[in-house]
Amino acid sequence: MGPLQPDQIVEERMKVLVTGGAGYIGSHTCKALAGAGHEPVAFDNLSRGHRWAVKWGPLVHGDVRDTNEVRKAIEAHDIDALIHFAAFAYVGESVEEPNQYYQNNVGGLLSILDAMVSCDVRRIVFSSTCAVYGIPESLPIVETTPCSPINPYGRSKLMCEHILADHASAYDLGSIALRYFNAAGGDGEGDIGEAHDPETHLIPLILQAAAGMRDEIRVMGDDYDTPDGTCIRDYIHVTDLADAHVRALLKCEPGVSDAINLGTGAGFSVKEIIEAVRSVTQRDFPVVIAPRRPGDPPSLIANPAKADAKLGWRASHSDLNNIIQTAWTWLEK
Repeated sequence: MGPLQPDQIVEERMKVLVTGGAGYIGSHTCKALAGAGHEPVAFDNLSRGHRWAVKWGPLVHGDVRDTNEVRKAIEAHDIDALIHFAAFAYVGESVEEPNQYYQNNVGGLLSILDAMVSCDVRRIVFSSTCAVYGIPESLPIVETTPCSPINPYGRSKLMCEHILADHASAYDLGSIALRYFNAAGGDGEGDIGEAHDPETHLIPLILQAAAGMRDEIRVMGDDYDTPDGTCIRDYIHVTDLADAHVRALLKCEPGVSDAINLGTGAGFSVKEIIEAVRSVTQRDFPVVIAPRRPGDPPSLIANPAKADAKLGWRASHSDLNNIIQTAWTWLEK
């Protein structure tokens, strides 16, 4: 099942404000929106995004915590709906600086919702995370799995989901929170890709080691209760994530708040990722086993059945070799 094409979306063409539209997933979603016939407007303060990643519509330089700036952008561009990515997303940083995370992630959403209500915009897709589940009691993870986040980042996102639910009933707002697992890969045409500073995601870190940009790759624990002792995660291609956001935009219902997992239903261990990178790049690099990182669950795998049922969405680009190849192509470029 590939991305939506313009002739597949007949309901309406929308002007969409994409907060964090200069970031990794936000920029890919802007491309997907344009490809599906919508008009994306990126709203970003560029503190962690990149001006070069905004290619499919205008960039409004602004901070989501400034309600007036958001309101002005909505009015100036005649916005119909929002996709909200703008947030801090480093787990370790959230533990060290929780105030920043609650102010930016929770405060930013409240600011956006205030602007939306005052401008009579009633549709929002929210970038959530599997971190809301914490350490799950069973696998694969379904949307009814109890949410018990173990760090301020996950707690801030869960708070945002509760806020969206309250706004749905009070203001007739329609929202869908997309809880995605491990975003990875790069644009298939090489237009954009992952560029974080600092980089914390496993696949780009391993690729940097393969490219000689790092001396080694550190495996954080090899004594977990998994087949090879290393953590298992569900990796989903960023192009698939972008497609899901476009689909979710069309499924927001007034007065209804919902949450949907985005994953493949399959998991790969850290050691399997390392070997896959070696195979794709034909490069070798040192691997060092380090102590466990506190709070890392042994395994996180999604049950994506609800995304299929509600959005008509299934991951179609998330073959592991394709994820690594597209990320490698971007890094080389």
